[in-house]
Amino acid sequence: MYNTVITLIAFLLRLVAPFHKKLRLMTSGHKHTYRRLKKEIDRSAQYVWFHAASLGEFEQARPLIEAVRREHPAYKILLTFFSPSGYEVRKDYPLADIVCYLPFDTRRNVRRFLDLASPQVAIFIKYEFWYNYIHESYLRQIPLYLVSAVFRPNQFFFRKSGLQYRKVLQYYTHFFVQDEASAQLLKDHHIQQVTVAGDTRIDRVIEIQKEARQLPVVEKFADDSPLVFVAGSSWAPDEEIFIDYFNSHPAMKLIIAPHEIHESHLAEIEQKLLRPCIRYSQATEENASQHDCLIIDCFGLLSSIYRYAHIGYIGGGFGAGIHNLAEAAVYGIPVIFGPNYGKFREAHGLIEQGGGFFIDNKVAFNRQMDLFMSDPSTRIQAGEKANAYIFGNAGATSKITRHLSL
Repeated sequence: MYNTVITLIAFLLRLVAPFHKKLRLMTSGHKHTYRRLKKEIDRSAQYVWFHAASLGEFEQARPLIEAVRREHPAYKILLTFFSPSGYEVRKDYPLADIVCYLPFDTRRNVRRFLDLASPQVAIFIKYEFWYNYIHESYLRQIPLYLVSAVFRPNQFFFRKSGLQYRKVLQYYTHFFVQDEASAQLLKDHHIQQVTVAGDTRIDRVIEIQKEARQLPVVEKFADDSPLVFVAGSSWAPDEEIFIDYFNSHPAMKLIIAPHEIHESHLAEIEQKLLRPCIRYSQATEENASQHDCLIIDCFGLLSSIYRYAHIGYIGGGFGAGIHNLAEAAVYGIPVIFGPNYGKFREAHGLIEQGGGFFIDNKVAFNRQMDLFMSDPSTRIQAGEKANAYIFGNAGATSKITRHLSL
């Protein structure tokens, strides 16, 4: 049944691909994978294969890739992606020897891929349960690890209807999970090869903080302001809430790094603002301080911009789910986010520690902001708690690398 469904999905996606840019990139990339592996695999070398579905999972893989490079330089790195949003951004990642798409999980594709790649070790990130890749790796005695994993009772293989598929979990050599609840769930289903290691993404954001860029324009904009509020990866429902508050509170400055930076969205933001604003692309060290709001209209700066914040707001909580909390909290600032945070472990941890605050409407946001603005010590203490949570949960990378069969 599984193989029939996968084959059908692959066929339908190829059928639709000519009319959809991302699918076209993906299906074209799949076709080129085998050619690239034939050409680029070094038969005299041993490879560690990392698979990340997309860009977010790559950020979790990155600390491990760097550790393997550093601690086991004799090994080469094969990095695969399923999604174009990961591959197209990281196809030139310098620490990987080969970066390519992972073909669909059909028996024929899997055998062909593993025949060509012949990895010494395979490391999958977070949510990767491709039955044929897992089973065939097991049959070939390729050690296979799942890292930064999270398991929940409502996942398919823990239901009665998923009993047959649950056996795929037995084929993994070891699971490195983010929390005790995931470990216990696996053990309750007779899966013992599990270690609570935490999330490698925490290690990554700490590294990013150490490497944060100085941004002179942002520094001039934020200079001497009693409160700089940075909204990262915001969407329209987020902006409705914090822009209203900003418009009526002249003591604060606002930096918005929207998730989408196409012209229509930037213009929509500008229309809502009642105070002087400027886009980052138009700002200079000379004119930045003359404005109250700075709109970041390019990618790649957000993780460095949080260093200038007194409060961080992380978008997505009124949509599909919040974006990266940790990259703001690592700077020792309180983080505010919308109600759709249930699947994000760090959100629960930050709330429990007193460094994270969820809001579900404009009234709740205003109440939280009023508290922070009227009592700066409350804001500072919350920031210290956010920072303590991040650094208290570091170290997943070293826990994992100690167990790898290298």
